[in-house]
Amino acid sequence: MAPKNSPPEKGGKKAKQHASASAATVSSSPLPAPDAKADEIDNSNGPIYLVAKPLTPAESRRQEINYNVALFLITLLSILTRFYLLNHPDQVVFDEVHFGKFASYYLQRTYFFDVHPPFGKLLFALVGWLVGYDGAFLFENIGDGYTQNKVPYLAYRALPALLGSLTVPIVFLTMKHSGYSLAACLVSAALVLFDNGHITQTRFILLDATLIFSMSCALYSYVKFVRYRNSPFSRKWWKWLLLTGLSLACTISTKYVGVFTFFTIGLAVIIDLWNLLDVDNGLSLKKFAEHFFARAFALIAMPFMIFLFFFQVHFWVLNKSGPGDDFMSPEFQETLGDNELALLAKPINYYDTIAIKHKDTGAYLHSHLDRYPLRYDDGRISSQGQQVTGYPHKDANNNWVILPAVEFPENDRLGHPVNGGDIVQLFHPVTGTYLLTHDVASPYYPTNQEFTTVSPDDASGPRHNDTLFEIRLNNGKTEQFRTKGGLFKLIHYPTKVAMWTHSKPLPDWGYKQQEVNGNKNAQQISNTWLVDEIVDLRDDRVNVEKKQVKHLPFMKKWLELQIAMFRHNNALTSSHPYSSLPPEWPFMLRGVSFWTHNDSRSQIYLVGNPLGWWFATSCIAVLSGVFVADQLTRRRRYYVLAENVRTRLYNSAGFFLLAWAAHYFPFYIMGRQLFLHHYLPAHLASALVAGALLDFFYGNPGIFPVAYQVPTPAPKKAAGKNGQAVESTVQHNRPPTMYPPSSLISYAVSGVIVGLIFGVYWFFKPFTYGDPGLSVPQVVMRKWMNFDLHFAK
Repeated sequence: MAPKNSPPEKGGKKAKQHASASAATVSSSPLPAPDAKADEIDNSNGPIYLVAKPLTPAESRRQEINYNVALFLITLLSILTRFYLLNHPDQVVFDEVHFGKFASYYLQRTYFFDVHPPFGKLLFALVGWLVGYDGAFLFENIGDGYTQNKVPYLAYRALPALLGSLTVPIVFLTMKHSGYSLAACLVSAALVLFDNGHITQTRFILLDATLIFSMSCALYSYVKFVRYRNSPFSRKWWKWLLLTGLSLACTISTKYVGVFTFFTIGLAVIIDLWNLLDVDNGLSLKKFAEHFFARAFALIAMPFMIFLFFFQVHFWVLNKSGPGDDFMSPEFQETLGDNELALLAKPINYYDTIAIKHKDTGAYLHSHLDRYPLRYDDGRISSQGQQVTGYPHKDANNNWVILPAVEFPENDRLGHPVNGGDIVQLFHPVTGTYLLTHDVASPYYPTNQEFTTVSPDDASGPRHNDTLFEIRLNNGKTEQFRTKGGLFKLIHYPTKVAMWTHSKPLPDWGYKQQEVNGNKNAQQISNTWLVDEIVDLRDDRVNVEKKQVKHLPFMKKWLELQIAMFRHNNALTSSHPYSSLPPEWPFMLRGVSFWTHNDSRSQIYLVGNPLGWWFATSCIAVLSGVFVADQLTRRRRYYVLAENVRTRLYNSAGFFLLAWAAHYFPFYIMGRQLFLHHYLPAHLASALVAGALLDFFYGNPGIFPVAYQVPTPAPKKAAGKNGQAVESTVQHNRPPTMYPPSSLISYAVSGVIVGLIFGVYWFFKPFTYGDPGLSVPQVVMRKWMNFDLHFAK
């Protein structure tokens, strides 16, 4: 049950219609902390309680004015810090090469592929469209100039700068509406306001500003929603619940790490519903079902529909063939205008000479007269058969004749189509041999089979079965086999292994070409090949008519794209000079170089505010320690915290701690490249934790910690008539009324913290804005931990 010293905001008429539900509270959700406007204490929560001196109406008005003035000032400072020198440099910076390019593709309506959902990129494209840009510049290289190419880069950069500017007041309002003091609100806001990392990441054409703004809006909206917990189904209750869902949709539609925000709020909602299910809350099962389905619609169904909507817009805009075609299936590609499949795809017949190409590596199936060595470096023995390899360039040795398993009569060999599911042989005309695989280990993979070739006598005699392969189309159909679009797996008929290649080159004896082998995991998607062309085609298929653009159901396209996105995201495992690991992030041990300019000795380097990050990380550790200590002391019946203090600490500060953990620890199990900016959402949550913890130590109304030993457990509520909960008549001793210390102390401490944070921000400012340029000694002076700074000569 929620403490009565944390009253919800008033609802409308519906609140009166749900009197039975008003007692049901979100005891494990982020409840608004008790503020000085309402200080009645629920003494039934336990033997330890706290009473704060109430404010007069004049004092309440003055306090509200103070909050509003502070909000105005931090918003103004946020705008100044994000928009300052936004035009510098007028060159492509870091990942602007990706997200600026994607905006241009949207404006040109050419299909591209990216591992992130489309919402953030669509916003950039919208900005470009609004200013009348045609997307001619493709952001090819870091350092390419904007001004000479007439790119509206200021309009592009203004979008993340604006969202970054608005994030700071959202942090402030989240703290305010959680009931924290002005001093605590200012510290939390300052940790984001003067953080060099947040400023740097939100000044360029990147997705993180949209992600972090959406995440902060989700946390803020949920906090506001919980304030109306005793006015369920009122207009404002629905308003903030739906805004929470909208914010969650925007978060996950920007980057898939937005699922961490879903987890944060989802866990709070699950605990909320679990408490509402308690019969002591007086809710009927029907009323509970209404609560459940309202949350399910607003926080699951509606966000998912919005998420799908952004992909629908993505598909609608990108209707022309582009650089992303190769990541998609032929069926998908045929939905794009001017696609190569529609222009060049031709049906394949038996006895055609074809060039077979591996989809992932682009290598052609190739063979030459050289043979495998008798013994490999690891001591294994080969068959010493003719080498079959993957070769990246066009060559006569890439040509293969596709033959039926049983020859057609000599006078009836033309015009027989090859279909999916057919059993075929592949003849290599340059060497006069047939493709074969057998139970001999391949050069690099002892568990995979060697591919080689055999003579015509062996192919038509004792080794005939070993030369048979099935054309298994990826779409599972038995339609006619086609060039370009007919993605297929070549399955060895007797052993069922699939022909496969990879990018690791063979030793000198294989001329550094790719190994081709038989993969026993036939379903592996990297076993996919295609026929690149029919060599010397002379029949009527030369002038095949251009196919019409096809239609594919939205959900089929969406599912295919999701699979491709997750697959390629997990494949981003290569090393990067500025990548870092999660254990380094809370202590900011490694940054990222965004841009350098030797002539002016300028550089933009992603580095957070070291003091701010270490302070926030320390607060995370201290709050975790407080929770552990509280649990240990309560096991010995030492009630160190007042019940209303403890409820608020767990529900509000604990919620912020959950948000930090949910946005941080999942990165430990990711195998892809990671960078410092992946920690920024967790850093924002740690800023909220820091403010909440400071209020705990400031001893502000309703949260002043007291130590009081109680020999007996707290009284429990008994069930009264109609299942309504009533207070137990058991009496217990009460401690004296407590009053908070002077607010001057909290303002002084917060002022010192904010001042120091600002000083460190100013010290690292040249790395944030790329101005002014620094000499080598000045750069060395700012070298923090293991930063790989650029020392301009």
